[in-house]
Amino acid sequence: MKVLTIIPLGTPGTMSKAGMDALVNSQKLIFQTLEHPCAEYALKAACLDADSVISMDEYYNGSFDFDELNEAIAARLASAFDEPGVEAVGFAVLGRGAGADLIRKIHMRLPEKHAALRILPSCGFAEAALASAFGAGLPYFSDFDLRTAQSLKISDPEQPLVIEECDTLLRAGEVKLMLSEYFPDDHALYLANMNAAGEYEVKMLPVYMLDHAENAALYGAATVIIVPPCELTRRSRHGLEALMEVMHRLRAPGGCPWDAEQTHSSLRSSLIEESYEVLDAIDREDMTALEEELGDLLLQVVFHAVIEEERSEFTMRDVVTGIVNKLIYRHPHVFGDVSVGSSDEVLTNWENLKQKEKHQSTVADAMRAVPASFPALMRSYKVQKKAAHVGFDWPNALEALPKVLEEAGEVREAIESGESAHISEEIGDLLFACVNTARLLKVDPELALGEATEKFMRRFIAMEALILSDGRHFEGMTLDEMDLYWEKVKKSV
Repeated sequence: MKVLTIIPLGTPGTMSKAGMDALVNSQKLIFQTLEHPCAEYALKAACLDADSVISMDEYYNGSFDFDELNEAIAARLASAFDEPGVEAVGFAVLGRGAGADLIRKIHMRLPEKHAALRILPSCGFAEAALASAFGAGLPYFSDFDLRTAQSLKISDPEQPLVIEECDTLLRAGEVKLMLSEYFPDDHALYLANMNAAGEYEVKMLPVYMLDHAENAALYGAATVIIVPPCELTRRSRHGLEALMEVMHRLRAPGGCPWDAEQTHSSLRSSLIEESYEVLDAIDREDMTALEEELGDLLLQVVFHAVIEEERSEFTMRDVVTGIVNKLIYRHPHVFGDVSVGSSDEVLTNWENLKQKEKHQSTVADAMRAVPASFPALMRSYKVQKKAAHVGFDWPNALEALPKVLEEAGEVREAIESGESAHISEEIGDLLFACVNTARLLKVDPELALGEATEKFMRRFIAMEALILSDGRHFEGMTLDEMDLYWEKVKKSV
């Protein structure tokens, strides 16, 4: 049977017996590169001559990008089986093995050659570098996040991070910028570079010195950067996991007594207040304040989630999972094969999917689902939308507007009747009709009323200032006199 074996070269002295046997027994032996101490060691250990093997170095030098390179290497490896009698092909690669993209392309090529793929395990650069670093004084750990410099992502600054393939000073600069997002400039790292003998030499240096020119000679294909964890209070930046950690510590025994006492009910007003402060920052177009207020609002979300984590009801991950799944489900035009022509069509699909998801079989079900705790204007707006979704609606705002005038007339009649309950009812009908008109004009009545209130305040404050500047006071003034000042202010405010 034809077999292509991926042979990890590991590092000098760590190559497995299985790998060595594969080097010796391959009928056709192809090296990823011969320009590396690991390759030189493997050839010597297997008593092979460089002229007896094929090198992929020319492909690295001649390819435009990694996709083109991997395609060319996969094609060359498969073509080795075209030679008469060749059934065992070995591909010797640096470190622990070939990359995922190359393996995928090899898998696509082998069936036409009726060949199978065999991948040998091995100790990689990271493991060898860690062994040397532990011997040089790095506190021992067994669990770590392994990344390459090209695909570096920091998921948890509290977990040790090991970065392979930091091959140039330019790449080191990119790594430094990424690390600086979370770690302080003076956070100590361990830089492990392979010398000519194939052994790792370890140097400790701070984050900010990673791309200093004096360290340029330390970078190569086998260079590894080891980043020890950074405690919470020393990190430069934080992710959601840090906020969760802080909340857990605040509510744990020995934490903050106030935080530990809080419940969903006691936090209710804070959630509302923080929401309104976010809206206020948006209205003022103050992005600095918005950044801060969004953080305060996020704290409330995390606070409630942590309370339920303690009760083993649900976790923050459950919360995030729920909203991610909801967004995917309600956006079939993005994550599925549904086509939409406009944002209105998107909203219609959203409502249909929402009703299906919440098992709302009737419009009444959908209306009852609108929280009674919503502000009255908002709730009426939402309820009207539910009715409009099935066509129970005015054709447009111009046809809805006479209803406002009609309800205003009924308010007048109720006032004349002197019945307080009737007056209250008709005032509600008038407001409901106003909300209907606003909705059809795509105006948020809550925001519109808020802006009208702000405008009134500005004008009243300006009117009072004008009255005081004339040496007068509200006391003793008639309404007609105040109205004269009001009209003056309206022209400028």
